[in-house]
Amino acid sequence: MIENGASSGTVREAADTADPYAAVLRPVRSGNTFEETVEKVLQLIRLGLVPVGDRLPPERELADRLQISRVTLREALKVLQDAGVLEVRRGRYGGAFVLAPAPVPAAASDGEALRRRVEALGDRLEDTLLFRQVLELGAAELCAARRPTGAEAERLRLLLSETGAASLEEYRRLDTRLHLAIAELSGSASVAAQYAAVRATVNDLLDCIPLLPPNLQHSQRQHEELIDAILTGDQSRARAAMREHLAGTAALLRGFLS
Repeated sequence: MIENGASSGTVREAADTADPYAAVLRPVRSGNTFEETVEKVLQLIRLGLVPVGDRLPPERELADRLQISRVTLREALKVLQDAGVLEVRRGRYGGAFVLAPAPVPAAASDGEALRRRVEALGDRLEDTLLFRQVLELGAAELCAARRPTGAEAERLRLLLSETGAASLEEYRRLDTRLHLAIAELSGSASVAAQYAAVRATVNDLLDCIPLLPPNLQHSQRQHEELIDAILTGDQSRARAAMREHLAGTAALLRGFLS
């Protein structure tokens, strides 16, 4: 029933002029530009705003609405193409076309088991990410307060260099070692133990999404900022660097798994 004297034609016109992407295509505000871009494109697909077989909005429009560079957008579209979610076609009738619903990619050999684990986690995804944030922000701040020197400082520098040189196959193992070292050097054995437990769950989740080289490069720059803040004893900068770093990982996990 149409109220207030509005005609069905008026309602159709309003629907036609409504912006279907407004809820998702908002400007990227954090320092995790690439990761948030991937998340937002996956949201367009996951919410059915761009169905399978349809084309995403043009690159210029996406970049303008997200307020990001065309280079960053193309990096995000490329990794989603590599993941089998999009097909990028060039030419007059080209664009980024949706090939399939945004799946939970199986990165490990036992992909079905990993999918079942993600489904079993359900709402625990957000709880896990929140618990990790609480632990790691506190660990970074405590570690900076201790301002590691000598062998402890060298340990962090060595682990940082190893993540920077890591292959795709080795990256997550070395990344885990770096983060665990920060927790251990916080001075609290309980923080380190709790972090080891939650990181095991996080790694299970990370194994369900593809490794994205632009994200790994960005993560390494964030690692460098974080370790510099810790070694100079800047607690607030260490906490802020860790917060931004975790937000990038969380954006990708939500984009692929939520």
